[in-house]
Amino acid sequence: MLPLTEQSIRASFVNASRKEVSDLTLPARFDDIDWESLDYLGWRDPKAPRRAYVVVPTDAEVVGILLRQAEASPRSRAQCTWCQDVTLPNDVVFYAAKRAGSAGRKGDTVGTLVCADFECSANVRKPPPPAYLGFDVEAARQGRMASLGERAAAFAANVAAG
Repeated sequence: MLPLTEQSIRASFVNASRKEVSDLTLPARFDDIDWESLDYLGWRDPKAPRRAYVVVPTDAEVVGILLRQAEASPRSRAQCTWCQDVTLPNDVVFYAAKRAGSAGRKGDTVGTLVCADFECSANVRKPPPPAYLGFDVEAARQGRMASLGERAAAFAANVAAG
């Protein structure tokens, strides 16, 4: 992921009001982020525990999305829709996002199951266990990274389409 500035992050939000954007708190240690190890930037708001933000690179631009965590948790151990990590190293929660534009103003939302603290980029970078003799672990890891980017971008496009 290309490095982002505070200004570019705030300008990228498609489903948040100006007030919500001005009130957002950037991730802790923002200046120390290792951008090369991220497929998207995601963080929870320390002032509002059920509010989170993601900034996802797409083909055309970066898209910022305000998310709200559902009050209820999944009944069983859910799998993250974005990284699809089968080892489940962390909690997965349901996040909802208002659609952009008039659809969002009418109350339309889009939901997804995502790692609670947005660990997807770290999850897909771990080498998967070899599935068979001759299995190309590095190719599988690269494929997982590409798939994460595609799924996150598809969600962002869905929210932005309104």
